[in-house]
Order: sequence, then structure tokens, then C-alpha cells
Amino acid sequence: MTEREDAAFLASHGWSDFFASQIERSESGLIPMRIAEVHRARLSALSAEGPIKLVLAHKTNTADFAVGDWILADRTHLLVRRLERRTLLQRRTEGRHLQQLAAANVDTLFIVTSCNADFSPARLERYLAMANQAGTNPVIVLTKTDMIDDASPFEQEARALQRDLEVVALNGRSADAANSLAPWCGAGQTVALVGSSGVGKSTLVNTLAGLSKETAQETGDIRESDAKGRHTTTARSLHAIAGGGWVIDTPGMRTLHVSDVSGGIETLFSEITDLAPSCKFRDCTHDHEPGCAVQAAIKAGTLPAERLARWRKLLEENVSNTPVQTGPRGNKVIQKKKY
Repeated sequence: MTEREDAAFLASHGWSDFFASQIERSESGLIPMRIAEVHRARLSALSAEGPIKLVLAHKTNTADFAVGDWILADRTHLLVRRLERRTLLQRRTEGRHLQQLAAANVDTLFIVTSCNADFSPARLERYLAMANQAGTNPVIVLTKTDMIDDASPFEQEARALQRDLEVVALNGRSADAANSLAPWCGAGQTVALVGSSGVGKSTLVNTLAGLSKETAQETGDIRESDAKGRHTTTARSLHAIAGGGWVIDTPGMRTLHVSDVSGGIETLFSEITDLAPSCKFRDCTHDHEPGCAVQAAIKAGTLPAERLARWRKLLEENVSNTPVQTGPRGNKVIQKKKY
């Protein structure tokens, strides 16, 4: 493999100066690879040589790695270390103190929902807060447009969730779906898909990656009664897109517990964030205080009252679910914040 071929591989897989600058002079002999699959006891990666099953050192915890991570390995494929991430999608599951890693170094997050009873502004706002906190670009993807007469009401409601938010409506099984998402799927770009089970994420992955029947992700329909689906994707994986990009599929999430996303919430509710400095009191809760600029906007009709209600609920949930460390140095314990 020549240096030019190595450079071409790296560029096509999303390598950038951000990662190259992390390599020490003593590590010049190590090989950059990108994590393609994470399993309980093994990791697989993509290298210029092709797919690689990494050799793991004793006590390596695969839960510390995410699909999309860049790592350095030696000539025997022994994993040496992981490079710092540019973006990281993660979530906290109920009853756990540690975050569950979803995907790393993602440029665009496709938040997928269908044009039916699954469409929930409150749930979409949770995904948007997560995307904002991770530093990735969120795009709402509305699926199953072939099952309704007009998708424009869904598009309009989705665009109102965040300033300058991109929204795309499509039929995931159509060949045109890949063209609709092409602006975010160029060479070297990495996209990930999140959303509830049954909304068409695996179908989109199959469409974008052009997977055959033998290699396609399993898909499952939703129940007509409640628009709920069953989980068909159980592991995260990295797939090549025909246009030169990469797509990461993630298991469906029935519930998304918001935590550690205060910055993401500020971006999501930017109209409230922008008004807050104009309030009479610096610690204004935007509830009952006199001189509240947010309440004034609601009375003037420029800010929907339900928008403030969802902001307050999400903020309280984030505070209550985000653990803090307390206690003396060297003996800290994790406890939940109290609002």
C-alpha cells in the first residue's frame, strides 16, 4: 500500500487534520483505522487493507468505543489507543450512571420520524438537544410520505422546532430517497440515524448503502393501532454510501432520557435563550416574575405558550437526570441533581 493510497483511504473515510494532529512522533509507525462495529467482546475496524478484527489488550472494555471512532493499531492489529473524538452522540439509559455511546465523529444526524402517530414534537426536541450537545448537524427526516396525501403540515411543524432546522420529507423505499439526502452524504461525510423503532431507519440505511437482500438491515413494520414498531437493529454498524460517505445505523429508542445536554437545550430553544437577558431578574424562571421578557413575548403572541412549557419540562428533566459528583477529592460519589 503506497502513501498515496493510504491518504486516499483516510480521506474517503472521514480523516481530517483534527485527527492527524493527535498522532505523536513516536506513533508514526501505527496505523489509523476506523471502528466499524462494536460488540460485547470484540471490535472490528476499517483500514486501507480492508475490514480488520482488532486484537484487544487484556481488560479492554468495548463499551468505551463507539462506531465511527478513529483508533491507532500496530502491524499485528493490536489496538493501541483511541483518538479524541470530534463529535460524540451518547445517551443515558434509566438506572445507569454512565452514558451509552451511540456514534462518534458524525457530521450529520438524521432524526427520523414518520408522518403518522409516531410524530411527536416533544420526542424530536429530545433528539435535537442530543444532536446539539454532540456538536453534529441535525436534520429531521420525515418518512412514509407515500401513506399520506400531504406531508406539508408535518414539515411545517418540524421546522418550527429549532431555528434554521433542515427538514426533508421522503419515501424511504424510493430510489429518490438517496437523492433527497445527498447534500449531507458526500465523500468523507458521516451520517447517523436515530429515531423510534419502525419509522424506517433500517430501510433508509439499506437505500443509502445500496445493500443487497443478503446484507440488508432487517426491517419491521409499525403497528397501525399505535404507530409503534419493534426493534430490528440491535447493534451499531458503519456502512459505505454510494456517494462516498458513510452511514451509521443505531437501534431504535423507545424512550430517550435527557441528561447532560444543557447547551443543547439552549440551542434548541434559542428564542427563549435570546430573550432571557432582557428579563428584569437574572435568575428569572419565566414563570411569575415581573418584567419577564419571555412572558411578554407569550402575551404578544410571538412565542407559543406550549413552547415554553416544553422548554421547562425538558430543562427540569435534564437537571434531575444529570448526575453530579460530590464528596471529598479522591472519594467522590455520583448523585442526581435536585431541581
